[in-house]
Amino acid sequence: MTQLLRRLFTVQEYHRMAEAGILREDDRLELLRGEIVQMSPIGSRHAATVNRINRLFFRKFGDRALPSIQNPVELDDYSEPQPDIALLRPRDDCYEAGHPLPEDVLLLVEVADSTLRLDRTVKIPLYAEDGIAEVWLIDLKANCIEVYRQPTAKGYQQVERFTGQQSFSIQAFADVEIAVSEVLGSG
Repeated sequence: MTQLLRRLFTVQEYHRMAEAGILREDDRLELLRGEIVQMSPIGSRHAATVNRINRLFFRKFGDRALPSIQNPVELDDYSEPQPDIALLRPRDDCYEAGHPLPEDVLLLVEVADSTLRLDRTVKIPLYAEDGIAEVWLIDLKANCIEVYRQPTAKGYQQVERFTGQQSFSIQAFADVEIAVSEVLGSG
């Protein structure tokens, strides 16, 4: 059987395709391990969860962090995902000079309903490989938050699951407690 050969793209090539008009700004795409991947449509519960977290982060962290909603993060030469939320180190230019890099990221959040398998098997391992310190996977079907910490090249060493009335903190802001209900809403 003949193996299918794939042409992988770099982040620079991906950007040039957008500049040339091959990819449009309103296309829902992201670059994962050199492959251009179409993103799933956003449902109302997914959108509401992202909005709720955005509001929560502004309220809890103020100027201590910059929430970035569904914007690119340049992980390496072959990956530029668009997580639902990136909580970034504040910068005066708000990242106008270039997309955030792994060292700029305090937390990445993926909200999953139809994308749970992709997030768990592709995106979270990618985030670990590129040293993202903390990732939340919000599983809307199971009404839980999976928190991934301690990244290595082989994945995250610490994974915790929070549900119901539980609370937890972001590693970068251990002084701020967040309740699961503040993220998922009252249901």
